[in-house]
Amino acid sequence: MPQPPDRPGAADPGDKDLWRARLLAARAAVPVATRAKEAAALTAHLRAAVLPGLAPGQTLAAFLPVGDEPGSAALLDAAHDAGLTVIAPLTGPPGPLDWARYRGADRLVTARYGLAEPDGPALGPAALAAAAVVLVPALAVDRRGVRLGRGAGYYDRTLPRARPGARLITVVRDEELVDRLPADPHDVPMTAALTPGGGLITLGR
Repeated sequence: MPQPPDRPGAADPGDKDLWRARLLAARAAVPVATRAKEAAALTAHLRAAVLPGLAPGQTLAAFLPVGDEPGSAALLDAAHDAGLTVIAPLTGPPGPLDWARYRGADRLVTARYGLAEPDGPALGPAALAAAAVVLVPALAVDRRGVRLGRGAGYYDRTLPRARPGARLITVVRDEELVDRLPADPHDVPMTAALTPGGGLITLGR
């Protein structure tokens, strides 16, 4: 478990920049075959532990993993195939994320920075308020629900628009669920983590 300053379970959680550097280095070292295996496990856990609690037509917001982020578009496909309304972020200026309807991996376009996004019309940042479940990217999350992102602040500005009671589920590798992360007052706590080995794990207890 890559926990600063020098050992797992250390009392001082360290600073965010140190965490990010170590977590990004650890992700970059994961073999491609391992990433694919973990992505398949994440999709299976989503089908088994998250989707059965949602009715057809309900909205699930999800991100499209890029690079070495855990997961794949199969997470969104599983929700779409289950009859859910799936929305995914659009690239744009700093601020609350805009969203569009996800209709399948064959309906994606290449946007700025080489990122993939849905080809549908923009729904606006307020579309997130319809989501019963939000899958959130992270570099790590702790057992209190504190999430560590990449530092750009997109989700910090976006998640306050989620409706009260929405399930905020961060998608991380098993090693990225840690005991304690540095926290800021503006952090929106996650309610659960979806991990390849542990499945859906409730946070904040």
